[in-house]
Amino acid sequence: MKGLIDGILHRTQAEYLERLMPPRTGALASLERLAARDRVPIVDPEVGRFLEQTCLAANARRVLEVGTAIGYSTVHLARGVGEGGRVLSIDVDPQRQATARAYLAEERLEARVEFVLAPGLEAIPRIAGPLDLLFLDAIKEEYRGYLDLALPKLRIGGIVVCDNLLWSGQVAGEVLREDERSSTLALREFNPYFTNHPQLLAQVLSFGDGVGFAVKVRG
Repeated sequence: MKGLIDGILHRTQAEYLERLMPPRTGALASLERLAARDRVPIVDPEVGRFLEQTCLAANARRVLEVGTAIGYSTVHLARGVGEGGRVLSIDVDPQRQATARAYLAEERLEARVEFVLAPGLEAIPRIAGPLDLLFLDAIKEEYRGYLDLALPKLRIGGIVVCDNLLWSGQVAGEVLREDERSSTLALREFNPYFTNHPQLLAQVLSFGDGVGFAVKVRG
């Protein structure tokens, strides 16, 4: 778990919960090793599992993911949408999307994912609705822009999930890394915007690195 051990859970409790997570196999295990080796940011395992659970519970069939990276969260989303479902995944890095494509093929999930190679703020206006679920995990300074552009395309009852809203504790405390100051300040502004948005019933959940979760309740 990243960022939320001390102060939210005692370390022993956090370690216990981590041990309860089923071991990852196949593409997920390989992607975790690749992310650790190359220092590629991916969602925590419990967040990936939460995304898959959420898709299944909501019967989400059309999902927009902003931020493919190497496809760890994409695999979970593709599993969650099921046969005939569709994940639209946006990123600006062709090599990382090629990696994601290869691992999805390994899991025989490639038919469920359409990759969009473009900046999120440019791509989202070109995507048609309705969407069942929106997942944000890209440039933190652009989260509000992603939400504003995608929310009209999300159906009533649709779900928004945002990763990294506590940003290793920096959003609630001091900025620990100067190279992350801009992202930290942007998230400090985004979080109250998100949790008080008039169209959403939203909150920030204290697992992973802080997960924003919302249901669209008004058009």
